[in-house]
Amino acid sequence: MPQLLARLSQAFSYLLLLAAAVLLCWGLLGFIKDFTGLTPPFPLQYATFPSGLQFIQWLLITLSGGTLLIGYAVRWPLTPLAMIVLFACLATMCAIQTFDFLENPSRYQDFVLECIYYVVMSVYLVRSRRMRERFGEIRILAVGQT
Repeated sequence: MPQLLARLSQAFSYLLLLAAAVLLCWGLLGFIKDFTGLTPPFPLQYATFPSGLQFIQWLLITLSGGTLLIGYAVRWPLTPLAMIVLFACLATMCAIQTFDFLENPSRYQDFVLECIYYVVMSVYLVRSRRMRERFGEIRILAVGQT
């Protein structure tokens, strides 16, 4: 059984890295579209999003993908905590988009699923043996402790 869990964790970590690569590419494509006017053959965003909101979304998406990929590659110990902060920012952005701009009938369900995704990823990054071996233990120090 432990061998199966180790293999599932390995597969999940690869899935997480794939998702990070997709986020990084998506964010960079969004910036390229906004700054150059080059339009990919597929939609990157909803037309109802204002440009300022869209810029923040591209920034958060690019930072999320890049942070996880680079942090994983260099074994940056703060990667899990940085990703939790970025996931919280992405969830906030998703809430703004869901409640203020989206009109599709599944928007609330999509919002809940996205938030669940962020929680699952955060728990995995902090609690899984594989990620603790990769990044080290996360220690929270009290003020004044070293």
